[in-house]
Amino acid sequence: MLSGLEWIEAWSSGEMKWPMAATLGFGVGDFGDGHIELICTPEEFHYNPFGTLHGGLAATLLDTATGSAIATQLPAGVGYATINLAVNFLKPITTETGPVRCLGKVVSMGRTVAVSEADVVDSSERLLARATATCILINPEGR
Repeated sequence: MLSGLEWIEAWSSGEMKWPMAATLGFGVGDFGDGHIELICTPEEFHYNPFGTLHGGLAATLLDTATGSAIATQLPAGVGYATINLAVNFLKPITTETGPVRCLGKVVSMGRTVAVSEADVVDSSERLLARATATCILINPEGR
């Protein structure tokens, strides 16, 4: 069984596959204790009917970054589940936006609940979307 940080390392190196992230085009950039950078290049198949990135994809990217930031601080055998995700969509994202980065970081890590936040930014560091997440920590031994 891997710690959260070890799992992120294995995903980043390609040793572990995460089909959902691969399907949506998420990659791992910089990461460490309490933070992670995810990268995604908007494609037309990500679009909603109005010609911009579907909000669900941006929310999934934000949820992945907030949860993964928390995971970097979890020991082997402890998991998490998002119980609240508050997302603000601030600017439209299109293929012309180019690659975006989603920067997740832990805000608070308790015994049973963790809070994290993430920002989606473009190559000029313009803030495109922001989220705050609350996650419950889950342990097979009853934590």
